[in-house]
Amino acid sequence: MALKAKRMHCFVQLASILGIVGLTSCYRAGHPEAVPPEPVSVVLNSLGFTFPAGLNENRNPYLDYIKERTNLDIRVIVPPSEGYEVKLNALMASGNPPDMLSLFSDVWVANYAKSGVLQPLNDWIDRYGPALKAGIPQEAWDKVTFNGKIYAVPSVNEVRGTELMYARKDWLDKLGLKPPQTLEQYYEVIRAFARNDPDGNGKDDTLGLPLMENLGRSSPFFGAFGVQLGQWTERDGKLVYADILPETKEALTFLHRLYSERLLDPEFPINKNRNLDQKVASGHVGLFSATWYDTRGPIELNRKNDPQADWIPLDYPVGPTGRKGTYETSLIRQYQVVPAHSRQAGAVIRMLNFIAGEGNRELKLGFRNQVWSRQDGRIVTNFAEHDKHLYRGMYSSLANVPTPALLKERLDSLGPRFQLYSNIQTVERNIIRNEFQGPPTPAMEKHKKKLSALRDVFVKMVVGVIPLDRFESYADWWRREGGDEITKEVNEWYQKQQEVR
Repeated sequence: MALKAKRMHCFVQLASILGIVGLTSCYRAGHPEAVPPEPVSVVLNSLGFTFPAGLNENRNPYLDYIKERTNLDIRVIVPPSEGYEVKLNALMASGNPPDMLSLFSDVWVANYAKSGVLQPLNDWIDRYGPALKAGIPQEAWDKVTFNGKIYAVPSVNEVRGTELMYARKDWLDKLGLKPPQTLEQYYEVIRAFARNDPDGNGKDDTLGLPLMENLGRSSPFFGAFGVQLGQWTERDGKLVYADILPETKEALTFLHRLYSERLLDPEFPINKNRNLDQKVASGHVGLFSATWYDTRGPIELNRKNDPQADWIPLDYPVGPTGRKGTYETSLIRQYQVVPAHSRQAGAVIRMLNFIAGEGNRELKLGFRNQVWSRQDGRIVTNFAEHDKHLYRGMYSSLANVPTPALLKERLDSLGPRFQLYSNIQTVERNIIRNEFQGPPTPAMEKHKKKLSALRDVFVKMVVGVIPLDRFESYADWWRREGGDEITKEVNEWYQKQQEVR
């Protein structure tokens, strides 16, 4: 029996080396003692998810599902979201980081890859990552490839945009207003919602337009001028940075007008997502730039709090030259990297390949007949269980691959009331494309952190701390402090793309 077990173990090892993952799992089912679980440690971001009582990041049925199907003994580390990247830097400097780190910054990946402290993953992906290779587009791989070597597994955004406008139709009706379309019509509605007591309680407690810190949820108003913050746009055959264009100044001028007339939420520079959600849910907001999924969040909470609340999607505001739209989210939502010291790169790729492939449906939908069931040919979701099991997104997000049919099926199962798939279609029809889709350039790696201060300047311009007539001087500062260098490298990339086409 000892000899037989030894032969079994050697056979499974050979199968693993050859990449026959299915054979190892099948063999394990009959002889669990022959293949001890392979240990692997991973650092994840909580993404804001919480666990039901009695469960945590290392003890829950979804992690157990991944462990059992991959024969991996996965140890999960979840640092606090505040200062998350600082914690990753500390782990990398410790000399003994975990086997995988999940992060959000392309510049972080580029810097560490070029420093030689991340492990190239090409061979491991070829051996253990067929679902990753099949599901992740080449454009995403290109963003994590340096000198021909892949240094991260990219997790892809299925939806390429986020924001669209929503308003309370009951407030519009009460004030005798039509759903706005042009920017000036939006101004009139915002003004009326701030000043004309749309909730009828006799108090000055309604907001014209709420935004968030760093000008979050302002995208449609920049889109009305044909630009989006942080994006690159084509002008006369070359790419230019939108933040330094005259159109951006025009958008800031419009927002400053709202702020100076007390039509913009005065707390917007410190509003985080939870603050905005609370203001919408509590009935202080009648118009805002929502995320496509807010109909299941703060909008639905407001409906429950006030059965008279009737929310409708609006057209994007059309600016003076007929432009409109919203920003394009980055192709990649997360990056999974393996430190150079790790001997478990194969185990990491096996785990990510399972999430992208065999485990994709269960991890996205939840467990069948617990979170959802199939009735009359369609998926029906148990909302209570679905919400309780949302934390599974912490794991599924590590290797998200586009699955349009599953996305529609999943969103439709949550109910027509929320218009989730319809919202996505509206957003994607109105995206203003970011024309730079390459990996971070050397100048970006060098100057990005310093140049990000421009966003804080824009907030100060909106509130009037910095005069708008200084916009051009700050644009010159951006160019002088590294922006021109970045622009040169971006256009070198752009010209190569044009030659390929």
